[in-house]
Amino acid sequence: MSNIINIEESELLKPGERTDDLQRNGYKIIQNKEKFCFGMDAVLLSGFAKAGRGDKVLDLGTGTGIIPILMEAKTKADHFFAVEIQEESADMARRSVILNGLEEKIDVICADLKEAPILFGKGSMDVVTSNPPYMISNHGITNPDAPKAIARHELLCTLDDVVLTASSVLKEGGRFFMVHRPLRLAEIFETLRKYKLEPKAMRFVHPYADREPGMVLIESIKGAKPEIKVGPPVIIYGPDGKYTKEITETYGY
Repeated sequence: MSNIINIEESELLKPGERTDDLQRNGYKIIQNKEKFCFGMDAVLLSGFAKAGRGDKVLDLGTGTGIIPILMEAKTKADHFFAVEIQEESADMARRSVILNGLEEKIDVICADLKEAPILFGKGSMDVVTSNPPYMISNHGITNPDAPKAIARHELLCTLDDVVLTASSVLKEGGRFFMVHRPLRLAEIFETLRKYKLEPKAMRFVHPYADREPGMVLIESIKGAKPEIKVGPPVIIYGPDGKYTKEITETYGY
């Protein structure tokens, strides 16, 4: 976390907020630990996702904008669009875009992601990314109105909503990158294929080499033929309890 806040940063911050250094191009992000901060899943997805020169990229459920900001630093994509239904998160994302001087590269829209085909047009995107809610319905929720609950549980959108929207806005041959939980993998594949998104690449994310995976990264291509490649596992911690080389490189340490 940045210890020194210059005048420009202080003008953009609201009570309870902070700026975190993203270790990429000098970029920072505005967050509020009492609301919702980005997690490793979003960082891993930004490293797993690919976008080429001239591509238009849409992030569904962007939260505070971490994925488009990191992908802007790592790719040659032409423009990023980010949709977030929670106004407070969308506002933080917009201010982070301003903080990093990326107004010409990233647009943040506060809207229901299901409206994306209307907002941007069907077949308008080359790449779509999403770190959607993992948990079904309101299981285990103590406050269904809390920002963290909305981000983690399928309260305002379902897996089906996310995949249908991604397929609708993607061009033929466009790529959809998503991070999710392995326990829902059968449902994920079924839903992807339902909307003509063929799973093409996958990597499991393990906390330690000898532990079960807690996340899965999936790349799908619209209209592609069936064939999937399972890449090497992503291991977060080594035997010494420290981040592995891949994780430190992904974070830019």
